[in-house]
Amino acid sequence: MQKNIFNEDIEECCTNPITGFYRDGFCNTDKLDFGTHTVCTLITNDFLEFSKSMGNDLSTPRPEFDFPGLKEGDKWCVCANRWLEAYENGKAPRVYLRKSHQKSLSIIDLEILKEYAIDLE
Repeated sequence: MQKNIFNEDIEECCTNPITGFYRDGFCNTDKLDFGTHTVCTLITNDFLEFSKSMGNDLSTPRPEFDFPGLKEGDKWCVCANRWLEAYENGKAPRVYLRKSHQKSLSIIDLEILKEYAIDLE
């Protein structure tokens, strides 16, 4: 089992739509995941528009890749670098820390992630 931000077993991010680099519902990663798809987010329209403007259209369905297209309110494992870019541009979506992989911390400061956390008690 891979570990989350808190070094606990990572929790499932989303299976509808099915997310993750391995399309297993988790923000799991390894050396093949060059994009570091490790941050489980609650998708917003602002983030979708930002991502599209940066060259990654996540809202348009791509049936050939079995990708339904995302909409506001979906959960999705996003690339840590893209999330950080969105943060720097005021477009970052909220995050689920228990569903985000610990590798995210190699790119994003924990205190920044905590500011956007949905699942801190």
